[in-house]
Amino acid sequence: MSRKVVRTSKFRHVFGQAVKADQCYDDIRISQQTWDSNFCSVNPSFVAMIVEASGGGAFIVLPLSKTGRIDMSTPTVCGHTGPVLDIEWCPHNDHVIASGSEDCSVMIWQIPEGGLTSPLKEPVVKLDGHSKRVGILSWHPTARNVLMSAGCDNVLILWNVARGEAMVRIDSVHTDLIYSACWNRNGSQILTSCKDKKLRVLNPRQGAVIAEKDKPHEGSRPIRAVFMSDGKVLTTGFSRMSERQVALWDPKNLDEPLTLQELDTSSGALLPFYDPDTSIVYLCGKGDSSIRYFEVTDEAPYVHYLSMYSSKESQKGMGYMPKRGLEVNKCEIARFYKLHERKCEPVVMTVPRKSDLFQEDLYPNTIGPEPSVEADDWFDGKDGEPVFISLKDGFVAAKPKEFKVIKSLMATSSSAASSHRQADNGDVQALQAEVKQLKEAMEQLTKRVGELESKN
Repeated sequence: MSRKVVRTSKFRHVFGQAVKADQCYDDIRISQQTWDSNFCSVNPSFVAMIVEASGGGAFIVLPLSKTGRIDMSTPTVCGHTGPVLDIEWCPHNDHVIASGSEDCSVMIWQIPEGGLTSPLKEPVVKLDGHSKRVGILSWHPTARNVLMSAGCDNVLILWNVARGEAMVRIDSVHTDLIYSACWNRNGSQILTSCKDKKLRVLNPRQGAVIAEKDKPHEGSRPIRAVFMSDGKVLTTGFSRMSERQVALWDPKNLDEPLTLQELDTSSGALLPFYDPDTSIVYLCGKGDSSIRYFEVTDEAPYVHYLSMYSSKESQKGMGYMPKRGLEVNKCEIARFYKLHERKCEPVVMTVPRKSDLFQEDLYPNTIGPEPSVEADDWFDGKDGEPVFISLKDGFVAAKPKEFKVIKSLMATSSSAASSHRQADNGDVQALQAEVKQLKEAMEQLTKRVGELESKN
């Protein structure tokens, strides 16, 4: 009789736990939009959530410490004229956030130190280039001020945010709605999934397709895809019988998946969150009340089920804290910000350890907030590897950097406009002088005529 050997893993006993009620963010009217984005973005300083707004779109930004009941009069970021569909914090500046909306625009916002004290209506930069609503945003992981946006016009645009320019426009690759778009570890490739049932790996600067897989999942419901740190691709989708699936692929050979596992028959799309430091992937379904997590390894079956966090209330969205925002002395390896209908509840994933000392095996050097390449250099062809930091002494946030916008183009256009205005003003003044002279001449003539008539 063969005994089943349990696979050894330091993450086998990872458990999820919701924080106490006084550490939640209460009385927030989370957006009722049916769009399949996270609706929440979080960094070590702030948590941002898309909220219901009348006459346009808005999202709320709160300092992490501002827990408890959130007052109705709390100021929001409300510059969009249509509902906000996606928000994403810049990985290189904790005070800069991008938002995409149904009004077809992308806006970049600078959040002041300590959070908002009045409604923020004017963005630092407004990026116009999509002809339909913008539902996907993703910042470049290593290049400063490079943003990817995808819209319902089936177009992918790469922006140099500091210049306010669309540098690359990929508009002939996707024939239908783009479901997901993400970067690889150093930002040298883009991975997209599309309604045309194709999975594509793209060269971001040329927009060329490097690899393509038709029907990674047989079902017609949305597919999500993320890069693993070693270049493999993890996808979530549906079978022909509408069963939810998770699969792992090697982009060098997309004929067959390395593994394909069926999970359940729920209808919500599974949002994958991948942690490259621990090789754990967390699957959160919209409308689910659970978070499943798996360990991805190099040995078959590659994707190993670990456990599941379950709660009573279903999630409307989910925010994922970057590694540098976690409490390392509590062996916290992930923190999610789960959106309910009227509140946001942090959920902490912990590895049980008896020691309070820093656990080096749980916290290898992780990606820090410093970019390794400038936007202009990246668009010229230079790739940059991530800059790593140690979490041994905890991450200390640096003083917020001001978001610099290169306004040379805007300045030249505005100066040209002002010179035109000056020229126009000069013409008007000359005409006014002529009219004045004519009036004076007319007055003299009428006076002369009157004199002559009186003599006769």
